[in-house]
Amino acid sequence: MADSIHIEVVYALAERQDVIPLTVADGTTLRQAVEASGLPAKYPDIDLAKGKFGIYSKLAKPDTVLRDRDRVEVYRPLIADPKEVRKQRAAEGKVMKKGGGAAETAEE
Repeated sequence: MADSIHIEVVYALAERQDVIPLTVADGTTLRQAVEASGLPAKYPDIDLAKGKFGIYSKLAKPDTVLRDRDRVEVYRPLIADPKEVRKQRAAEGKVMKKGGGAAETAEE
């Protein structure tokens, strides 16, 4: 390809990650790269319409035009909302590692 760029599309699972190196046409969008990677066919839980994607750990929109050597990342949805987990811990009276617990009083 005369006007091509080299990228990789990455999808991380709990036990491993799939890294798909691709050579695509200059002007390819993030969405087109994810489709070309074959990952949505391999992992049906990837939602191109509602999913979150990034380039080198920074959120990016599906219509973002890629540059040479970009690393496109397909993010999985969170299993638990971190705010909700903190609320549940507080309701159960559990002390969190960073603050959140009752202050200890020093004996005099």
